[in-house]
Amino acid sequence: MNDLSNILRPKTLNEFIGQKHIIGKNSALYKLIKKKEIPHLFFYGKPGTGKTSLAKIIAKEIDSDYYYFNATTIKVEELRKVFSRYKNSLIKPIVFIDEVHRLSKNQQEVLLPIMENYEAVIIGASTENPFFTLTNAIRSRSFLFKFNPFTKEELEEVLNKANEDIDFKLDKEAREYLILSSSGDARAMLNLLNFALKIDSNISIELLKELRNNPIGDGVSSKDSHYDLASAMIKSIRGSDVDAALYYMARLIDGGESVEFITRRLVIFASEDIGNANPNAINLAVSIMQATSKIGYPESRILLGQCIIYLASSPKSNSAYSAINKALSEVKNGKILNIPKHLDNKHIGYKYPHDYGGWVEQEYLKEDLKFYEPKNIAYEKTLSEWLKKIKGQN
Repeated sequence: MNDLSNILRPKTLNEFIGQKHIIGKNSALYKLIKKKEIPHLFFYGKPGTGKTSLAKIIAKEIDSDYYYFNATTIKVEELRKVFSRYKNSLIKPIVFIDEVHRLSKNQQEVLLPIMENYEAVIIGASTENPFFTLTNAIRSRSFLFKFNPFTKEELEEVLNKANEDIDFKLDKEAREYLILSSSGDARAMLNLLNFALKIDSNISIELLKELRNNPIGDGVSSKDSHYDLASAMIKSIRGSDVDAALYYMARLIDGGESVEFITRRLVIFASEDIGNANPNAINLAVSIMQATSKIGYPESRILLGQCIIYLASSPKSNSAYSAINKALSEVKNGKILNIPKHLDNKHIGYKYPHDYGGWVEQEYLKEDLKFYEPKNIAYEKTLSEWLKKIKGQN
């Protein structure tokens, strides 16, 4: 049996499944393709989301020659040979470059005049956002599109199409596992189906699990998923959604993220987002950072889970974070005040608060600057009440 992903690869725009935000019938790119006016394009997103397929479809739609390169093995001489072949031709070939984020500056410089003069249409693809690796000159002459993982419904559509061409049976449980364990990757789903069919056309969940014991997930090898998952975890803790926070942390752990990366963010969160609303949060986060550095996985997951639940359940305040940012902003913008004489190292005229029962009124700043705006919640409310009592304020 041939590779299912190649057999079922869409040949036309009408057959293309998914990425409606990019290639839906009312989208700008769809209209440009139909008009055969193709800009230079860079596609990025998870594997198996249709990047290569769409590039091939574009080449077919405009009836152009198609050349495939991989940036990990590409040679400048090979590119130049292709470009020289079309130097005085009316045909604009499609030059597709996979793993485009690995292009060197030298290789990008070779592409630049070709892109500038539209001697060829350059389409690049990557599992990582190439924004930070492509030069400004390349980016200014092209458009970047992010490919989303296939939804469950879209994978269902791909699977139904496969069943139209090939006779096989899947019960509800096996079908669900085949789709969900592929984590939005159509190629991975068809690959699992392909090898299951080599064994039996009546596919059970037991057979699928023998071939793929765990969902493939998206790990954290991609910079996008690495930081997106961490961001989603922190935002969920900030929103006091314990289950969402646990889920995203589980994704990070399952993807092989280091315990150090996770705990650093939890310690920062404890200060930035909880602060003095619950000062014990920072103590717990630091303790767990130290403990997990000695313990490691898999046991560290228990401590991380405890920390996540505590932080998400704690009252939130960013007043300390906001206060220091405001103070730094004033200093950076030139607010440099003279230190009152009684506060300098000579101590002349300084009133020692302990001699006055703990507090005495005296000048500490030459201007009345206000940075700290406490929230009237949890332990921060207690601290505000202490300040008022110390200063004899009702």
